[in-house]
Amino acid sequence: MTAIEFNTQLINLESSLIKFAYRLVPKKPDVQDLVQETFLKVLMNQSKYIYGYNLKAWAFTIMKNTYVDNYRRKCRKNIYFDMTKGAFFENKTIASGSDDPDMAYSALEIDHSIEHLHDKFRTPFNMYLNGYKYKEIADELNINIGTVKNRIFLSKKHLMVTLNK
Repeated sequence: MTAIEFNTQLINLESSLIKFAYRLVPKKPDVQDLVQETFLKVLMNQSKYIYGYNLKAWAFTIMKNTYVDNYRRKCRKNIYFDMTKGAFFENKTIASGSDDPDMAYSALEIDHSIEHLHDKFRTPFNMYLNGYKYKEIADELNINIGTVKNRIFLSKKHLMVTLNK
């Protein structure tokens, strides 16, 4: 498939991508951004497209994954609307309560409990807390993804029992 054929097929998918984007995000500017970002990613990864594969399904998958990535990124940020005259968005963190002596003790107690986990549980759990995905942890530690999920689950369970004593 030549680049011109690929681009023509991609342009013909625009209306379908827009309809699909409206199912994911309700606002028109967000829809336009999502469609543009999808087009960009499809074009940047054109060399990875397998000739004969369903281009529409491939583009829709890229759009869905882009939406999920953007959603997760937004969830990590704590954005609050400022009600002052200028009315703008601010990126603020929620007060951690670290000034409260009870909270500081709880954080120390949690850290202490995590440090007492066995190495094979503590390492994947700490990586999980630092934002690694299960697949990344599995690849880094050279273990199965199911093993990673199990160890993190068991670590959480152990910490709940330990901290509720």
